[in-house]
Amino acid sequence: MNTILITGAASGIGAATARLFHARGWTVGLLDIDHSALATLAAELGGVWHAELDVTDVGAVREALQDFCAQHGGALRLLFNSAGLLRFGHFEEIAMEEHARILQVNLLGLLQVTHAAFPYLKGTPGAQVINMGSASGLYGTPHMASYSASKFAVRGLTEALELEWRRHGIRVGDLMPPFVRTPMVARQSFEPPVLRRLGLRLSAEDIAEQVWRQALRPRVHRPIHWLFRLMYGLGQVSPPWLSRLSMAWLSRD
Repeated sequence: MNTILITGAASGIGAATARLFHARGWTVGLLDIDHSALATLAAELGGVWHAELDVTDVGAVREALQDFCAQHGGALRLLFNSAGLLRFGHFEEIAMEEHARILQVNLLGLLQVTHAAFPYLKGTPGAQVINMGSASGLYGTPHMASYSASKFAVRGLTEALELEWRRHGIRVGDLMPPFVRTPMVARQSFEPPVLRRLGLRLSAEDIAEQVWRQALRPRVHRPIHWLFRLMYGLGQVSPPWLSRLSMAWLSRD
């Protein structure tokens, strides 16, 4: 049985991914801190398993993983770490508590869910972890500094676990899109210059399709959209100063 457990499943990329995988015959489990939106989506999908969850609560994370996987013989084919927080703005104008919360959800929460999922992934043929990375994990992005820092960490964790968990037969990869039209982005009151220049060219459904492709053909990193694929490719062969120059130009006021 193909099972997928999705964090941050109540809206945006997580919800689009849940709808896509459910429509294609997978058994879907939904996790999110927004219980009302989560319950609405679960009902839309025919009453699929769901649980309200703050990914920073390690005890609740373990209980949720155990509950979902126990219903499927202890197996977990795919974990999609989609939960995340974002805040645009000048670094010094954002409260320290908000910076900390971004790192707690985007990094610590992802670590805790992945760690709790390991025994279930290990016992499942073809198991995978897909992490929600970002183009901002390629070079530090102004006006989203703590978010960018968290995505650098996700990139490093992905690379490390992809090598370390080979001995267990678990594939680990991440998706690296630029800006995506999601409720999280729509709620922002500040528009970074880089967003004005690059625009919102991707939808949550576009990213869900990339999750599907990653599930079928795993890669360590999956850069999304032709423009960022070009930037990513150039970044692998060009000197660091050129990446810095490009980001400075895109982020200029």
